[in-house]
Amino acid sequence: MSHLLNKKFLITGGTGSVGQVLTARLLEGGAETVRILSRDEYKQYCMEKKFSASPERKRLRFLLGDVRDKERLHRAAEGIDYVFHLAALKHVPACEYNPYEAVKTNVLGTQNIIEVSIEQGVQAVLYTSSDKAAGPTNTMGASKLLAERLIIAANEIKGKRNIKFLSVRFGNILNSSGSVIPLFKRQIRQGGPVTVTNPNMTRFFMSAERAVDLLLEALTHSAGGECYVLKMPVLSIGVLAESIIKMSSLNIPIKEVGLRPGEKMFEELMSEEESSRALETQSMFIVLPFYRSVEQGLQLYKETQKTNAGVYNSKLEIPLTPTQTIDLLKPLVHFRKREV
Repeated sequence: MSHLLNKKFLITGGTGSVGQVLTARLLEGGAETVRILSRDEYKQYCMEKKFSASPERKRLRFLLGDVRDKERLHRAAEGIDYVFHLAALKHVPACEYNPYEAVKTNVLGTQNIIEVSIEQGVQAVLYTSSDKAAGPTNTMGASKLLAERLIIAANEIKGKRNIKFLSVRFGNILNSSGSVIPLFKRQIRQGGPVTVTNPNMTRFFMSAERAVDLLLEALTHSAGGECYVLKMPVLSIGVLAESIIKMSSLNIPIKEVGLRPGEKMFEELMSEEESSRALETQSMFIVLPFYRSVEQGLQLYKETQKTNAGVYNSKLEIPLTPTQTIDLLKPLVHFRKREV
């Protein structure tokens, strides 16, 4: 974190789970300013209240705006050193039924970030992508993949400017507002049933704290143009539901409701094609840009090796056991007697 000391940061979509942890980490690490740009005033109010007692509050700024609005982005990025681009439409069915809205936010919004960052002389832009961008079968995944490609291309169109662009691709964030864990907890408190799409479905999961660790590691490690694929545990949705029910000490039924439009049974974080030009560290895969060979990558990145992983798919990984799942959930899932 030493190279980030006294720097200015812009986080788009910063009111989400990862954004809030990232904000706290940057402030604790000595950031001069952290600006949060989002379009949800209520989430900004809640986040501002959360940080109100912190001595770092005076270095935190809240800006209402949308990444679709390039003029607003220009003002938000003035004097900024690093941009973390977290803003996106992420709900699969919503993007499936409103595909052009997904394009306007996820694709055009990302291009706006790229152009504004170049014009404002930003040092680096880190884009957070999704497992659904690997071999996409839905609108959300396709839009995130296209945004990744824009980020990769930006590293070429920047010319001689001292700026780097990189992507980080990870799966579901445990206990985030859009994850199944809050849904399962709410259904249990209401007496059930707990609804699962398919108990055999598997997903990549990680905590917001771990995601931020790897975001900062990728930023430090990057030469520009890469897509970092973070390694993370795999959970079975059926085992996840059963574990949360067990933690509630109640006898709640599980109801299978089937896949939603555009939804996959298994998630992929890295395709076989991508693995052919990827390096590997203990915590992540590094998918190199098309213009950088594996041999160049091995010389450029320390403590890496060429990966033999092939496709990185949740179907091919061993899910956590029920005991391991409960251990993972203990810091996140709590039931009080009066709630259940």
